[in-house]
Amino acid sequence: MALLLAGLVEGIGLTALLPMLNLAMNQGSGSAEESTSGQFVASVLQTIGVSPSIESLLMVLVLGVMLKSALVLIADRKVGYTVAHVATDLRLALLRALLGTRWEFFLNQSVGSLANSAATEVMRASQAYLHGAMMATLFVQAIVYAAVAMLVSWQATLVSCVAGFVLLVMLNGLVKKTKKAGRKQTVLLQSLLARLTDSLQSVKPLKAMGREQLADSLLEADTVQLNRALRKQVYSKAMLKSLQEPILMLLIAAGLYVALGLWSLELPVVMVLVFLLARLLNQLGKVQRKRQELAACESAYWSLQGKIDQARRQREPALGRKKPVLKKGIRFDDVSFGYGATPILSNISLTIPAGAFTSVIGPSGAGKTTLVDLVTGLLRPQQGDVLVDDVPLAEIDIHAWRRQIGYVPQDTVLLHDTILVNITLGDSSLAEDDAREALRAAGALDFVTALPEGLHTVVGERGSRLSGGQRQRIAIARALAHRPALLILDEATSALDPESEQAICRTLESLSGRVTMLAISHQPAMVEVADLIYRLHNGSVVSTQTKAPQAAAASPSPR
Repeated sequence: MALLLAGLVEGIGLTALLPMLNLAMNQGSGSAEESTSGQFVASVLQTIGVSPSIESLLMVLVLGVMLKSALVLIADRKVGYTVAHVATDLRLALLRALLGTRWEFFLNQSVGSLANSAATEVMRASQAYLHGAMMATLFVQAIVYAAVAMLVSWQATLVSCVAGFVLLVMLNGLVKKTKKAGRKQTVLLQSLLARLTDSLQSVKPLKAMGREQLADSLLEADTVQLNRALRKQVYSKAMLKSLQEPILMLLIAAGLYVALGLWSLELPVVMVLVFLLARLLNQLGKVQRKRQELAACESAYWSLQGKIDQARRQREPALGRKKPVLKKGIRFDDVSFGYGATPILSNISLTIPAGAFTSVIGPSGAGKTTLVDLVTGLLRPQQGDVLVDDVPLAEIDIHAWRRQIGYVPQDTVLLHDTILVNITLGDSSLAEDDAREALRAAGALDFVTALPEGLHTVVGERGSRLSGGQRQRIAIARALAHRPALLILDEATSALDPESEQAICRTLESLSGRVTMLAISHQPAMVEVADLIYRLHNGSVVSTQTKAPQAAAASPSPR
């Protein structure tokens, strides 16, 4: 609306040019020597209450420009705000779509590619919107110049519009080249960011073996190709601009020759036409340049939208609505699961008693982690049922169930932030006292208190400022902070030295009876503290061992 009003106001202001020039050249309004166009414009201005004097016409012109500038400012501000909203909305749409997908979807995704989508592609997509909006702005202004020029000479305006259209068609090849270069950039940025993320995560072993040059050569290849695509884009943009200007001047010169030499138009008419048509053709040139910039960025939007659509199609299905209560235990009833034609678990039947420490052991590939993923609902059994207190997991509110789980993975990944943030993860419902209680339960409060900044100590990238045992205890404290009913430890001590492992196992043993624990491990120390041990082999339970028979019968409160 602001742009349309700006165009209308500017159009009214520009209509004062012709009668003003007539007056300036002593061709009074209504005289026999005044042009027909001038008479028509003067009559239109008189209709809206503007007398054709130099003062009033100048006032109309100045007011038109001022109002137009104010309205365009409003429109540009709105465009700027909307660009920010577009970036925010696209980023949130991507994150929500990704967080709502099935776990299997993540197994085939590159972290670097997704990070590129959330950062680079979102910004390029929002810039594409900006260029599209500016295109609309310039096109509205071009229409205004064309409309006013029509009042002066419709024949010359029509010829100029046709010439401008021919100009756009002639140079459209450069827009296509820019679009192709933009698509190439999108593909290369995805590849580069994916490789960069993988390389940075592996930089320590690469440097330790003196093989960082291998990562460098891979990254260099993508970077060189990206540079070529950027050079093509820059060249196409520069070429378009450099060709537009001389062609525009050629068209203006030709128009002057036709207007003065062939059509014998009055000088005031020619002067106004030159001004209006030059602005018209210039605006059309700017429209094409904005279209070129949009073409360079739009592939990022389509790539981003493709990821969002793909993630939404892989959305995790909603299960039941029953509220989970862990008082008896978790039971696998003839459960089978596999990936494609590869079976992972075959007819598993076992029970994880509430309040007990259950350990599942076995060689790599036996199906231990898959069993955990079935407990958390990240995977769904292809046969049989996983039951919580004799209620099938398919009938339970899966998000409510997961909120009762504390999970400690094998690879402890800490945020490059304070210990407090790493424990609470920014949850506003958890205070410092909750973090301290979780640290105490994880046996980590003493070493955290001894740090110079205590809970507010920054742990470094991936927790690099802490030892392996300290990182693992922080991870356990994070899992315990929200007082879960079930604590899952997936190979949580596999990377620790025996002394650290024994210390953590003693900590876990102290939690027995207060929280149900399920540990996936092949470490002897973890097996020794367990109440119930299942051994898996080739996806089947091959043995069951109970350390303390009374533990299986116990059913203390999980909280």
